[in-house]
Order: sequence, then C-alpha cells, then structure tokens
Amino acid sequence: MYRILIVEDEDAAAALLKHAIEIYGAEQGKRFQVARMASAIGLDELVSKDFDLIFLDIELPGQNGMDAAFDLRAHDTSTPIIFVTNMANFAVHGYAVNALDFIVKPFTYEDFRLRMNRAMQVMLMRMRRMLSVRSRDGMRMFDAGDLVFIDMDGHNLVYHLSDGSRLSVRGSMRKLEGELGGNPFLRISSGCIVNMSHVRGIADAAITLSTGDTVWASRANKRAALAAIAVYLGSGA
Repeated sequence: MYRILIVEDEDAAAALLKHAIEIYGAEQGKRFQVARMASAIGLDELVSKDFDLIFLDIELPGQNGMDAAFDLRAHDTSTPIIFVTNMANFAVHGYAVNALDFIVKPFTYEDFRLRMNRAMQVMLMRMRRMLSVRSRDGMRMFDAGDLVFIDMDGHNLVYHLSDGSRLSVRGSMRKLEGELGGNPFLRISSGCIVNMSHVRGIADAAITLSTGDTVWASRANKRAALAAIAVYLGSGA
C-alpha cells in the first residue's frame, strides 16, 4: 500500500491525476491510497511517515506550491515531491527543494507513467530497510516488510516473521516502538505491535494477520488502532 497526496485546487485536474494513478495501479498491480488537499495550507505540518509521494501543484491560492515545499522541507527532507504546473519554467526551482520531477499540464498518460515509474523506484528504496536483532543464536538481519508482529513473552520481545520463524530477545516494547518509527508499524496494546501491511481481517478487537495469527487490540487502544488500520488500508479514506 502506497499513500499518495495530491495538492491541487482544481477539481478536474485533481480527478485527472487520481484517474492516472488508478490506471497505473491496475497496470502494475500496485495498491494506492490517494488523498487530496485543495490548498497547501497545512502541508508543512505533515511528516515523512504520512505519505509516500506528493503531487504538488505550483499555482495554488493562498500559498503557492513552491513556498509550501520549502516549508515542508524544513522538517521532511525525504518524501518525494512531483510538481504539477502549467509553466515548465517554474519547475526549475524545484531543485532547491529536492523535487523528484515535474509534470506540465495538460499531461498525457504516457508522460505520467514515466514520472510514476521513477517515483516507484524511489518509494521502493525508501520502504525497504533492514532490521537487525541479536538473539541467543546470534545476529539476524531481515527486511522490515517481513516483520508481521511483535509481542511479549515475559520480559522478552518475540519477533514473528512472515516465513513463520520467531526471534526472542530481551527488550522494551516502548523503545522498540520508537525504533520502528510509525507506519506501517502500529502498537495495538501494551504488549503488541503489528505491521499493518500484514493485516488480513478485523473482527471487533481481533486482528487477523497474513501468517494466520490473531492478535487483539486492547480496550484502551482499540478505537484508535482500528481507525489507523482502516486509514492505512484505504477503507477509511
């Protein structure tokens, strides 16, 4: 699941861009959750974990897209930005905010596909990261995407991986939560963190994961946890 933000004040232009994303997703077998803002006001409050890609119109009312990008980059230096503009000369300034690319309106789907292919490479590189766990059997390294959930066994953290293996190591759930850094990892109780990309079903507080395991959100965490999962998976968008 990739989360994309469109910042565009024109309804028709936003709808065209969203349609292009949907076509691309169908072609590539990718799932995209698309959100839209009609202005750049508030964009600087976003952080890198909120979206994987931002399409940002330059000619916006109130605050233009270029100024908004400068404000965003003050605390988010890595989320890829693709500028959308009527005038190509504006896009030259995108290098100052480390913009990934730009699209000149009106655009063709072929032009969009080229930009999106490049964006996908960047998003894949950002999403793939290695985790390392030192257990009694030595150091184990694995892709973060293969981590399904972590729960507690006494004072030990138990890492449950997609291949069915488990790693047990002494540690703090609170410290681990900070190290994992948010999406797609979500703490659903005092003793459990799940990878939302592995959620396959929800029944009340019971959460079924890709491995067939079922974990439960605590009463205190249930409402917020289920809402976060719904948004991440797109059903709450």
